[in-house]
Amino acid sequence: MIVPDEEGIVLFREKVWAFYRECGRHDLPWRATTDPYCIFVSEVMLQQTQVSRCLVKYPEFIRAFPDFPTLSAAPLVDLMKVWKGMGYNRRAIALKTTAELVISCYQGVLPGNEQELQKLPGIGKATAASIAAFAYNLPVVFIETNIRRVFIHCFFTGMAPVPDREIHPLVSATLDRENPREWYYALMDAGASLGKRIQNPNRRSAHYHVQTRFSGSLRQIRGKVLGLLTGPDTLTIDDIAARTGEDPMRIRCIVQALEQEGFLVTEGNWVHMR
Repeated sequence: MIVPDEEGIVLFREKVWAFYRECGRHDLPWRATTDPYCIFVSEVMLQQTQVSRCLVKYPEFIRAFPDFPTLSAAPLVDLMKVWKGMGYNRRAIALKTTAELVISCYQGVLPGNEQELQKLPGIGKATAASIAAFAYNLPVVFIETNIRRVFIHCFFTGMAPVPDREIHPLVSATLDRENPREWYYALMDAGASLGKRIQNPNRRSAHYHVQTRFSGSLRQIRGKVLGLLTGPDTLTIDDIAARTGEDPMRIRCIVQALEQEGFLVTEGNWVHMR
């Protein structure tokens, strides 16, 4: 690991800021606001979905559910119609449940404290810190995939595997504490650019893993089931099995799991969105 001195930190910051001024993604819609609700929605969306997909879905979501009261009161079926195509559907439930908690427990105001944010469903340590930084401009320290890529590339030349516990002190030491919001935007944009120009430095991360195949996966079938149930038809488990081409017993198990997670209600053999 290259440990930067004060001069090295200044040089590193200058390079990142220079890149951001020239090539930063300044037009991303969630960067045009400091509204905690909008930033919360974008950060949950971006957890497991590419920016290109979020650019389509984020404006649609904000139009349909512009604030915590609207989202908390929305029927789940309406939420899932808007969420359709995003994948990892538990995030939609987490968004709605968090909105309900913000209304009932936080007087309608999303907390800025990392520890309080982590108490909310679907918000882990990194997401809590990113919300604190982007919504409230707090100088928190966190690592996500693009930030990790920058630090491995710049400070861990030829080294592998690189654990986050070694990256974390460098993120802290180089953080622009006067402007953490834009600093993290700049780091993320630099990391996204690196991923397109060179072999992915994150392959040298101790936390790197290859994403499992989506086609034919349980995740894909769950998405198909939820997609069918946001439509106009009332369906049975056998109907869902026929339309997905899956074994009825497998569909029954999937439906039972989705019911336990709060998505569905079954009445005999009939299934509908909660």
